[in-house]
Amino acid sequence: MADKYDLTPQSVLKDLRAGEILLIDVREPAEFANERIHGALLHPLSTFEPKAFPTDGNRRIVFQCGSGKRSRMALNNFMKETGIEAAHLAGGIAAWKSARQPCIRLDPATGAIVDKGDY
Repeated sequence: MADKYDLTPQSVLKDLRAGEILLIDVREPAEFANERIHGALLHPLSTFEPKAFPTDGNRRIVFQCGSGKRSRMALNNFMKETGIEAAHLAGGIAAWKSARQPCIRLDPATGAIVDKGDY
């Protein structure tokens, strides 16, 4: 069920461009290496420590994963442990790609990094 913590790809992109969010990718390193959103920082859920994130009040923390399940878990854990409101990318990188937002990815045929240099 959608709530105020579920963000759309379009709103995440807008806020990334404006420098208003800190995007945290909670997938594992291999997933991140194969495909990621520009500007995302990797903090896998498997080693997640809610109090390790910089919370200076200037940028809202937004979690992201593959489909939205792990990022929602990270969000709930983060808010419970820190008392700080945050959000997550509903639908994860799958929703991001469905919305045709840009990603950095590995070309499986060549092993080259495909990066259009923007977000």
